[in-house]
Amino acid sequence: MKANKVLLTIIVIFGLIFPCFGKNLTIKGSTTVLPIAQACAEQFMDENQAISISVQGGGSSVGIASLIDKTTDIADASRAMKDTELEKAGSNGVDPKAHVVAMDGIAVVLHPSNNISALSKKQIKQIFTGVISDWSQLSGAEGKIVVISRDTSSGTFEAFNELVLNKEKVRPDALMEASNQAVASIVAKTPGAIGYVGLGFISSDVKAVTVDGIAVSKETVLLGKYPVSRPLFMYTNGTPQGAIKEFIDFVLSEKGQKIADEQGYVGLK
Repeated sequence: MKANKVLLTIIVIFGLIFPCFGKNLTIKGSTTVLPIAQACAEQFMDENQAISISVQGGGSSVGIASLIDKTTDIADASRAMKDTELEKAGSNGVDPKAHVVAMDGIAVVLHPSNNISALSKKQIKQIFTGVISDWSQLSGAEGKIVVISRDTSSGTFEAFNELVLNKEKVRPDALMEASNQAVASIVAKTPGAIGYVGLGFISSDVKAVTVDGIAVSKETVLLGKYPVSRPLFMYTNGTPQGAIKEFIDFVLSEKGQKIADEQGYVGLK
């Protein structure tokens, strides 16, 4: 009995001295924000080895639903929370607090073999809603347009739907994908394909077109010139405390914002 009391005393003292020992954080949500969250988590854990962070994708809606259900500490989102989500959060005792962690431009991408390099927002809308179905209608080489879109749980879909499609429905034969990487991969392998991805997912495997004459880049997004730009969020339940606050502060620090830049996004600093 005496030995047990001594052991308990040691555990209590250790807990007071090292309050973050064994702390596990969970981050879920947007596949657009995922590269920022993963890279920041890796660097943060290198500097704070007592804290373990699990980072998962799934889409903005998944992350927000997890925050509302209290099954994640941080929700990544590439869109703002909807009024219905805020109401549901309130009824579940959750007080979502938004933290803008970077800016992003949604790039419209084609297969590299496509000879078209510029589209207007109107033309993009006509393609994704089915008004235009062949590249020859846009002075391109004749061929069926294959539309690749994000699925409806995606914040990127929500932003694209609002900024480009004016909330009209995507054509019924569009392929709906669960991640930016999936969209980029399919476009890269499919002649005649068109899709849209976050700025960090542009590579030489796809061809980003100008939109209304403006090329997507960090500079055009930061200056507010690129017409399909949006902020990226991390949501917490109320004002973050403890290890959650430490991580959010790290993401928003000069070091964290440099990581966001390195991942292909637009840092705030």
